[in-house]
Amino acid sequence: MSEQKTMEELSAEVIEAIEDKKGQDIVTLNVQGRCNFADQFILATGRTDRQLKAMANAVRAVGHSNDLTARIDGLEALEWLVVDLGDVVVHLFLPEVRESFQLERLWSTPRDA
Repeated sequence: MSEQKTMEELSAEVIEAIEDKKGQDIVTLNVQGRCNFADQFILATGRTDRQLKAMANAVRAVGHSNDLTARIDGLEALEWLVVDLGDVVVHLFLPEVRESFQLERLWSTPRDA
């Protein structure tokens, strides 16, 4: 059983796993206090559905090595995969889907605006 890691340490491992699978445009969003199911989102883009699946499996492996459930959603369509690591939720997109949903803009708006 691995020792409990901080959210920052877990996020660094996840980002490294995504980079190893050639994920692009990796962004980390702090959603703490604005989202009731996570404290941090990690977003990344993959060029193909196969690459998205490889990135999701790499993220799931990081989760499992940290004793987290690491469930993957979206495997049916393979254009937007979500890997739930508890406080950290990873969103992996095909480029056109990421552009369409624009999660960075949605979650980057100021709280008090």
